[in-house]
Amino acid sequence: MKEELRSKILESEHVTSSRKETVDVVVIGTGCGGAVVARELARAGKKVLMLERGGLSLAERGDFDQREDDMFAKIDGGRGLHASENGQAALTYGRAVGGASVHYWAETWRTPADRLAKWEREHGLEHHTLEQLTPFFERIEKDLHAHPAHELKRNAMNRLFVRGAEKAGIHWEAVVQARDDRCIGSGYCMQGCSYDGKQSQLVTTIPQALELGVMLFADCEVTQIDVENGRAVGVSAHFLDRATGKPSGHTLTVKAQKVIVAAGGFNSAPLLLRSKIPDPSGQLGKNLQMNPCPQLFGLFDEDVVLWRGIPAAVGTMDFRLHAFDKGRYLEGGYLLYPNQLPPATLAALLPGFGKPHRDLMKQAHRIGSAIAWIDDQNSGSVTLDAEGNPVWQWELSGLDELTVRDALKKEATVLLHAGAREIIVPDPRGTRLSDLKDLAKLDTIDLRPGSTMLASPHPAGMCRMGKDPATSVVDSNHEVHAVKGLFVCDPSVFPTAVSVDPSETIMAFSFVAAARMLERW
Repeated sequence: MKEELRSKILESEHVTSSRKETVDVVVIGTGCGGAVVARELARAGKKVLMLERGGLSLAERGDFDQREDDMFAKIDGGRGLHASENGQAALTYGRAVGGASVHYWAETWRTPADRLAKWEREHGLEHHTLEQLTPFFERIEKDLHAHPAHELKRNAMNRLFVRGAEKAGIHWEAVVQARDDRCIGSGYCMQGCSYDGKQSQLVTTIPQALELGVMLFADCEVTQIDVENGRAVGVSAHFLDRATGKPSGHTLTVKAQKVIVAAGGFNSAPLLLRSKIPDPSGQLGKNLQMNPCPQLFGLFDEDVVLWRGIPAAVGTMDFRLHAFDKGRYLEGGYLLYPNQLPPATLAALLPGFGKPHRDLMKQAHRIGSAIAWIDDQNSGSVTLDAEGNPVWQWELSGLDELTVRDALKKEATVLLHAGAREIIVPDPRGTRLSDLKDLAKLDTIDLRPGSTMLASPHPAGMCRMGKDPATSVVDSNHEVHAVKGLFVCDPSVFPTAVSVDPSETIMAFSFVAAARMLERW
């Protein structure tokens, strides 16, 4: 980021007193939703202030050191430790300037046409059809340099996935990536890109917004959305000390004509709940879906080095939709990908303790993995504890459990066909599979809370969009039904999970939100 743009970002270490600001629009959050809507409103001449609870990390300052322990603390919303109340779902979200796009894998998917049609048909969404979103998709993909990863940049795990899929008769395809030619395939995407090759909001939309005059305050946590006479009029916030994460003692009061909440799929609903935003529908904080991800590991006789190269450069969408026969589940309901994990995370997920675990980790360079993103059908919710902190509730059950077991079988099938001599299941027993005949073991492994940890990176639904105020939180203009001037621009407005990586959908929806605001200003 250019020095003149960097100087426009206020970090907590430079805050010496409390502040008051008056703007046209205040945007809470700087991820795919907040960054896009801020830029588009600024392009139309509006005075915009962006607030980000996380800090600013920049490649040119050496902030992305590629160490898991450091980077979880810097850019992950819960330092890699937040989970559902029962411990079954690990919540993955961003807390940094640029939001979750700073640590995502950079796959870029348009919203599937069937999902948009479902939302229109079942929830009454307007202005978000495939035809209306396509021009935005095209612009987003151009801005992000979206293209399939070159074959030479596919890592060993991607090549093994292709080998296994082809031998198993499973169709595979290249996955479009948001990367430019600075990407060297280091493999540390989840730790933030040290080379600015991954096209996160930090290196694309945010610099463009700053050039248009947007102000950005980092290390600034909004504590309250201020509402008067049924209309949002601004926010109250405090600056955080970067080292401790605690309030620094300096506060911020913002007066604004419009308040845009883009705090992310896990955290926008809790902010609205803390602010006591009216909710006649009773749906605020409910309908949580998040693409939970089961994963298996394979021990190979060749080097894999799971943490190197571009992750998920290939995959298959052939199982994205659930398949039924006379109402009975057959298969599907997920995306299937090669997995990528850095060493410490791999160690945390592999089963066992003591010497057996050490023996596994001695072979870490020969361990491969496959992962699936489940298009979950059941839903969870969020409540606030006595101190106002979010408590997320979610449990694997019913159709979703059947889907997870089928996904595990497909993962094992691909890994075995790719040459894995043993499949390692991350369950308490450390279940092993060595042959396709062993797949039936996956029907009985323990998936209960406390036994299985499912990464959950794509939250949706807790500020559900819809036509009817009795069943939804926001309307198709992204405005909260019950409070004028208050908008939500992140995946929490999606009526259901998207079933693919949601980043491009979030951005496209935010284009719509900005256009609708400007039309009705």
